[in-house]
This record gives sequence, structure tokens and C-alpha cells, in this order.
Amino acid sequence: MKRIIIIAAAVLSLCSCSILGGVDWNAQGLASAAGKAATAASISDDMVVELSRQTIASLDQQNVIDHGAYEKRLARVLSGLTELDGLPLNFKVYKTSDVNAFACGDGSIRVYSGLMDIMDDEELTAIIGHELGHVRHKDTKRAIKNAYVASAARDVLASAGSYGAMASYLLGDVGEALVSAQFSQQQEYKADEHGCQFAIERGKSPYSMYNALEKLMQLSESNSSSIVAHMFADHPKTEKRMERMKKMADNYKAGN
Repeated sequence: MKRIIIIAAAVLSLCSCSILGGVDWNAQGLASAAGKAATAASISDDMVVELSRQTIASLDQQNVIDHGAYEKRLARVLSGLTELDGLPLNFKVYKTSDVNAFACGDGSIRVYSGLMDIMDDEELTAIIGHELGHVRHKDTKRAIKNAYVASAARDVLASAGSYGAMASYLLGDVGEALVSAQFSQQQEYKADEHGCQFAIERGKSPYSMYNALEKLMQLSESNSSSIVAHMFADHPKTEKRMERMKKMADNYKAGN
């Protein structure tokens, strides 16, 4: 929050000048940047939903959506799941070899066919539960706030006369924040726990989350250019997550 407030103050101060330090600034662009920085400081749940909806619409246009075997499999795996804490959910499969999945504040869950190719139904259930955990715990809201800050900073640069006309980066920044989100270790721990519990509640193995993490770490070791490799680059942290999920599963088995 402190970072957001500092950026907002800095941008607002720039807006009061048409020329600063020998650089011509685009007043409209600076006003846009100031508005985004200020919005980031007070973004509401309704705004997260609306921005997520717009971003997902853009991402859906950019990707090939499967309406065949992948879609049918996902519908079967998640049969009966229609909402999360009153938020209506919708699911789609992006047909791509990339290995990823993400959930948005508007209830949109997008799963990549590349992920489905390497996960069995139990592991897939746990991963989707993990992504839903990020939504339930407001991690997605924080990611969108950070995207607002990034977009405000870009607008400041684009407002300099030497950069030409100001460009709009917001949807792209938010899309990147959703697709390649980097959450804190504690956020990931909580999402892992949510994924494990979600799998159990849907009748899957308590080791589903552990097994999924193990596969993803193995994949990150063999394919350094993948999204997964970037997200699981810190192996000690991933191993710690796996240890926690195995312990959680062991405890569940011992109590049943």
C-alpha cells in the first residue's frame, strides 16, 4: 500500500507541470497514470470483478478455446461446481501446449490443455482448487492492484514527449498479472492447502496437491523456457510446499 501511495503522489505532482526537467510531458497521459495509481490504492471488489471480466474477454479473443474433448473432460472433473462464496464460476480451456491455469476475480477459470495433458483428474482438481484459493483469499485482487501500479508507471514514461502518444497498457498488464502471477510464499501455502482440501471434498486423493506439485517441479527442471519453469524456479521453496502437502495428506489419512 505504501508503494501505491508514493507512486500516486509522485504522478500527481508531475501532473501540475507541463514541462519538467527539460522533458515535455503529455498531461492527458499523466492524468491517466495518476488516476490508475489512485484507483489502485482504493480498488473495490466490484472493480476487480469488472476489470477481470474485461481482461478475460480480451484473453479469450487471443486464445483458441477448446470445445471438444478437453472441454468435456473439464466439465466432468468439475461437475456440480457453479459458484465460490456466491461468485458464479465459468470455465474454459485454452488449447495450447503451455502448462498453466489461472482464476480471476469475476469467477473465470482458464485451464491450458497442456496442463491437462500431464495431469490426471485428481491432480487437475487440486490445481483448480489451488487457483480458486487465490480468488477466495483475495490474492487475485492484490495482483490486480500491482498491475494498476505497473500500468501507471508505464503511462508516466509514455507521457514523455520523446515517447510519442500515450499507449494503453492496462488490460495487458492485468492479463500478465493473472497468467504469470507471482504470489508470496504464504499466499502459495494457503492456496496449496485450499487445493488439497478442495480435492478431498470432491472425493479425490488427499495426495492430489502433493502429486501435482511434484509433476510441476519435474517439468520446470526439464523445460526452462516454460511458464511453469519460471514459477517453480526456486526449488527449495517448491520442495517445502511439497513437504507441507504430504504432511497435510498424511494427517488426513491418519485421522480417517
